[in-house]
Amino acid sequence: MTSAHSPHVELIGAEDERRAALAYVTEAFAEAILAGIESESFAHAALFAALQELVETYGEEAVSAFAGRLPERIAAGEFSVAMKH
Repeated sequence: MTSAHSPHVELIGAEDERRAALAYVTEAFAEAILAGIESESFAHAALFAALQELVETYGEEAVSAFAGRLPERIAAGEFSVAMKH
């Protein structure tokens, strides 16, 4: 007998949820800019809030390991929106 919730279906649901969450954050970012908040200030606050939530959920060690991989991911362009030349 097969499960009603296959891992693939759960993964697709998680991806959709992350996309929806990113849309909310992007909208909040745009609203903050329209309200006169500097983009750098909002970005720092968003990072702080995200890290705080991750630490609460997963603990300091897991988030520290995650954050430790960020430099290579950033350098690889994972978070870049602009096209690379």
